[in-house]
Amino acid sequence: MSSDLVLAITGASGSIYGTRLLETLLAAGRRVHLTISPAGAQVLAHELDRRVSLENFDPADLLGDEPSAGELVYHHHGDFTAGIASGSFLTAGMAICPCSMGTLAAIAGGNSGNLIHRAADVHLKERRRLVLVPRETPLGSIGIENMRSVATAGAVILPASPGFYHQPKTIADLVDFVVGRICDQLGVEVELTRRWGHPDAPSDTTVS
Repeated sequence: MSSDLVLAITGASGSIYGTRLLETLLAAGRRVHLTISPAGAQVLAHELDRRVSLENFDPADLLGDEPSAGELVYHHHGDFTAGIASGSFLTAGMAICPCSMGTLAAIAGGNSGNLIHRAADVHLKERRRLVLVPRETPLGSIGIENMRSVATAGAVILPASPGFYHQPKTIADLVDFVVGRICDQLGVEVELTRRWGHPDAPSDTTVS
């Protein structure tokens, strides 16, 4: 089985989770197929001041010039001829991080309006790992029902809700907690935060 992974960044708040996940997967030596929705690009610019062109994509605009052990392959969100649009193109899994409620709804309804929706549908039908990372709060009944639908179809719903038992000190610590959990679901071994029950884990989280 291929070790390639697919990452989609959509227009939900929390684009820092998507960029950190991309950096982590590349540092782990993976080939990552990246696609970004137009709204995702807008949020990247607003939240992180990273301005990417979806038509003439330059990895440096998103990641800087730091060398990486992995390989980044970019696909335009409207390119249905991309390999990741077909089940015959082998991958180890896909994450949509962050996942907007609109993207979730499209996947739940089987509506392939762009490459992100189609690639997600492919991962469901091929019984491959699909991890959706919503950040929306509070959740309405429609969003909850859509989550139930895609979870029943085989996806993992992994909310961008960091834990605190690893005693985070910075925003980066909180981000890494979520990114580490996504990597666990994708089968990528990373150690971004202390794990509960490991020798270096905190021994007591009692709050008085």
